[in-house]
Amino acid sequence: MTSQTTVEKAPLEPEGTRVPAPVKGLRGHPWLTLFAVAIGVMMVALDGTIVAIANPAIQQDLGASLADVQWITNGYMLALAVSLITAGKLGDRFGHRQTFLIGIAGFAAASAAIGLADSVTLVIVFRVLQGLFGALLMPAALGLLRATFPAEKLNMAIGIWGMVIGASTAGGPILGGVLVEHVSWQSVFFINVPVGVLALVFGLVILRDHRAENAPRSFDIGGIVLLSQAMFCLVWSLIKGSEWGWGDARTLGFLGAAIVLFLVFALSQKNVREPLIPLAMFRSVPLSAGVVLMVLMAFAFMGGLFFVTFYLQNVHGMSPVDSGLHLLPLTGMMIVGSPLAGAAITRFGPRVPLVGGMVSVAVAMFGMSQLTIGTGTLTMSLWFALLGFGLAPVMVGATEVIVGNAPLELSGVAGGLQQAAMQVGGSLGTAVLGAVMASRVDARLEDNWKAAELPPVNAEQLEQASSAVKVGMPPVAPGTPPEVAAKIAGVAHDTFVSGMSSAFMVAGIVAVVAALVATLTKRGANAEAGAGAGHI
Repeated sequence: MTSQTTVEKAPLEPEGTRVPAPVKGLRGHPWLTLFAVAIGVMMVALDGTIVAIANPAIQQDLGASLADVQWITNGYMLALAVSLITAGKLGDRFGHRQTFLIGIAGFAAASAAIGLADSVTLVIVFRVLQGLFGALLMPAALGLLRATFPAEKLNMAIGIWGMVIGASTAGGPILGGVLVEHVSWQSVFFINVPVGVLALVFGLVILRDHRAENAPRSFDIGGIVLLSQAMFCLVWSLIKGSEWGWGDARTLGFLGAAIVLFLVFALSQKNVREPLIPLAMFRSVPLSAGVVLMVLMAFAFMGGLFFVTFYLQNVHGMSPVDSGLHLLPLTGMMIVGSPLAGAAITRFGPRVPLVGGMVSVAVAMFGMSQLTIGTGTLTMSLWFALLGFGLAPVMVGATEVIVGNAPLELSGVAGGLQQAAMQVGGSLGTAVLGAVMASRVDARLEDNWKAAELPPVNAEQLEQASSAVKVGMPPVAPGTPPEVAAKIAGVAHDTFVSGMSSAFMVAGIVAVVAALVATLTKRGANAEAGAGAGHI
């Protein structure tokens, strides 16, 4: 693929606002660039949640085991998390336009291959490829926005970018439910093909490379191997910890290996001419704070949202489509709030919106910890809306702080850091809050069972019941009398809600810590480096 390339000088410190050079025609126009990358980002963000709805149908159609179905998700997540920073470096080296277009084409092709697959093994293989191509696409999108938009418009662009991600992520279960119910599970993947073709056509016509004069010219192969291994060990331990047990030797072994590999990677970066991640980046306190903030935000949000779907579907008995519709207040506030947050951050700087956003997230989490079996739609909607209102400025502001405080020649690496922080934070939140939930259920289920005067169960039966209750499912055996089944359902739902409340309390505390971290952020010191690329 050919490209029109502009070489930009990227100073480490801002030189003052430049007057953007006018753009002739479509190529390189900032708002059209945003439109083009948004289509690709929407495809990847949608895929992150839409597939979960298709998993039961895939399991039944292909005769897959539970472990196979878990690998459909875990394979994608691992490939994405392990590859993001390296993919960002590829964009810095070869140009974000080329990387973005390859990511789009590969993601759409892998999606089509999944739809045509006749075995679960092939589905897993192509899901891993989806993750790899998705990793190419996401940091490149941020790199293109950073290089195309003047500094005073960058926050608004990132706000709309965040709006697309939020809407696509939350809309996935709704669209997935409709497609699986009325078409087939394959349609969940086939839908990416026309979207990918559209994104590719717009990308070829509109996108334009803007490379820094001092862009990297070589690769730190050793660093790539070390960082990939470290990320794999970390994410894998978080994925498998709840199954193996957090004190299990395998879990501790992978966590220990991750720590050692991260340390070796950090030491190796000091002796490489062009390191994968120049450690000097982290001398920027705002950038470091932005990365930590993104991890903590994803911990609270993704970890907490994991339980909300079980609460709506298994406790309140909603269908996947209905549960998705009940989350529309969250989605709607993210859609409305993200561009508004971009405008507010441009005017006032990121610190106040970020602190206010995380405080709102904390209040929403503490409020959601008070949900009960009988909580009505209005109360739930208020807390979901407050959560979306708080997340919008954090998604926009933390991204701007990370990308804007990195030199232009490292904008791809910065975009990879931002996305990797979200992946790690989400995995960590799901794992830790899942452990909190499991601990609470194990502690209360037996007493609640006895208090309801249900028939006694042995240790093995109690363990099986506990597994079901941890996702809000009543462990009712076939043939159980209706009055006994109703009692079991009451105990299961009450115990689940108790565990969910504890998990939300922890998420709220994490959000408070994130609000404190947000006080260390400030406007990107290098945002002006990309300001001369286009004309608004």
